[in-house]
Amino acid sequence: MILPIVAYGDSVLKKKAEFIDKDYHELSTLISNMYETMYGAHGVGLAAPQIGLSLRIFLVDTSPFADDDTYSDAEREQLKTFKKTFINAKILKEEGDEWAFNEGCLSIPDVREDVFRQPKVTIKYQDEQFNTHTETYEGLIARVIQHEYDHIEGVLFTDKLSPFKKRLIKGKLSNISKGNIRSDYKMRFPLMKKKR
Repeated sequence: MILPIVAYGDSVLKKKAEFIDKDYHELSTLISNMYETMYGAHGVGLAAPQIGLSLRIFLVDTSPFADDDTYSDAEREQLKTFKKTFINAKILKEEGDEWAFNEGCLSIPDVREDVFRQPKVTIKYQDEQFNTHTETYEGLIARVIQHEYDHIEGVLFTDKLSPFKKRLIKGKLSNISKGNIRSDYKMRFPLMKKKR
């Protein structure tokens, strides 16, 4: 089932999300709905707060980046096959010199900005069977993981922008929170009086 994506301005996007246990009611259905929602919106990642649930769960599928010929064949192959669900994740370490990449977010449509992040991340998480893993990722996969992890920490990519950049996009963000935008996927806007 495709769920509405919560738009910028909703308080759930600014909360640190709660840990989830294996007894969570219909977890597999939630995960399935999240993947369907992400694919329906042409995303490469989605976190539970983006569907209105303050839970420490996010998913990543970097396969859309595999068509970009600016990456090497090996990188494209890795991007094509990377699909993973992260439950109760904790980033243990971020390493390397920060690099800029133009990021966007399904909760903030039509806003893209360069964000600086470190290129290597070590993360501890549980999979869908609640087995615990500690893994290290680099490059674009690490960046998508960092972006989605920020969501469960109550951080948006716009929080990482300079004060000048934030001023430049202030009007766009206000319009998003009021629902004064068009998106090609279902959204829920915090400041609208009636549902669209």
